[in-house]
Amino acid sequence: MQTVSQEDNNNRKIQRVVIAGGGSAGWMTAASLSKLLGKSLDISLIESEEIGRIGVGEATIPPLRTFNELLGINEQHFMKTVRGTFKLGIEFKNWARQNDSYIHSFGDTGRICWAGEFQHFYLAGLAKGINDEFGAYCPEHAAAKAGKFLGSRDSKLDYAYHLDAGLYADYLKQLALSKGVKRLEGKIDDVGIDPDSGYITTLTLDNGTLVEGDLFIDCTGFSARLIEGALNTGFESYGHLIPCDTAVAVQTEKAGEPRPYTQAIAHDWGWQWRIPLQHRVGNGLVFCSRYTSDEEAVATLMNNLESPAITEPKIFRYKTGRRIKGWNKNCIAIGLASGFVEPVESTAIHLIMASILRLMKLFPHDEISQANIDEYNHQTKEEMQRIRDFIILHYKATERTDSPFWRYCQNMEVPQTLAHRIELFKKTARVCITQSELFRLDSWTQVMMGQGIIPENYHQIVDQMSDGELAKFLSGIKGQVDTRVAAMPSHQQFIDHYCKAQ
Repeated sequence: MQTVSQEDNNNRKIQRVVIAGGGSAGWMTAASLSKLLGKSLDISLIESEEIGRIGVGEATIPPLRTFNELLGINEQHFMKTVRGTFKLGIEFKNWARQNDSYIHSFGDTGRICWAGEFQHFYLAGLAKGINDEFGAYCPEHAAAKAGKFLGSRDSKLDYAYHLDAGLYADYLKQLALSKGVKRLEGKIDDVGIDPDSGYITTLTLDNGTLVEGDLFIDCTGFSARLIEGALNTGFESYGHLIPCDTAVAVQTEKAGEPRPYTQAIAHDWGWQWRIPLQHRVGNGLVFCSRYTSDEEAVATLMNNLESPAITEPKIFRYKTGRRIKGWNKNCIAIGLASGFVEPVESTAIHLIMASILRLMKLFPHDEISQANIDEYNHQTKEEMQRIRDFIILHYKATERTDSPFWRYCQNMEVPQTLAHRIELFKKTARVCITQSELFRLDSWTQVMMGQGIIPENYHQIVDQMSDGELAKFLSGIKGQVDTRVAAMPSHQQFIDHYCKAQ
């Protein structure tokens, strides 16, 4: 039997890190640890060519740009390699009502006054007959609708990426390998547990290799081979709050010029995504298996494609929820092994990134302390629950009663944290956001109003302005947005100039 190990004269010091699983989660973790902590660590990653990647998390949100910068990634080279396009938000069709549409865009909307956020001024304008849509005051929203984009720092647009998830994982793989990460081929046959501490000590591969480690990162996807399979950590389900549990994905030929946004199109028992890349389009349909069959879901997806399919549809089962502990003993779950909310707001890759950055800040260089573990798990739980509430909002706040699925969503009980936030906005137009939340004021405001929650009142500070002053204030902001967007190239023109893939 071959053994992969390293001399360790101090049993308490963390030197050998073993990452179980590749894909986006594994290679993002490997690239990050090797780039930022690699001089003090011996890092190995285990993956098997026989285990396919899910590879459908192809839409991202803006914090990934900061993550890439930390890794020293050049955006132009990166976008050429992953054949990426740019994302200014998500268009939601048929969610609040049949045949309606709104965009949840990135960036800031309007200007904030010390006494009240911009939505109060907007609502006052509506009451006085100024009927421009809320997004007309947001450059990202206006550019998305116009099919335009400008990604220089001077443009100050807040944007994310559409990317080929497989190419992204390969890109990070090469980065990690160049920093000294060792890749081991094989499938995990057995997990060795110390009988006294309960810590993981070894992983035995199907080819006989024995891999020893001090800290183990579980990136094995939904199977959660270490955190759950070996350590029986436990799982908190969100299934009663986020009812979809299955997805079918297919890739199609490029369909015209790529939109600078993701599409999420609701159906009678779920919703469909479209993610445009430079060379193809990623498509999928998320659905609730209690309300439709696999066959009907596949047929619906295939009948709603904008271009011919180039792959066969693939079905994925999943459970929404979170691992009770993201860090258990000497094992940390990252990616799908730690939990999954649902793909509607493109949070999968973000949650990988957030877990990695959390681990970096709390990394146990000298020893694994319970205080560190507890803090990591507390932060993870808080983040997951806040994202969960934002996702539930999309389903709960609907006027649709045309199918059993949407009637269930409309009538389901939701966490008190979300119920309070909805009621507060409905009565006062206020959104109270904590500093550490992923989705900020504009996200909540856009989705709540897009889903049909229109506040009954607004902050009376606005009434200190005359009608003429309010109209001038609003038209001035909209005019600035229109001028900026008019000067931008089209999304396709910018890609061709900046990062066209070979």
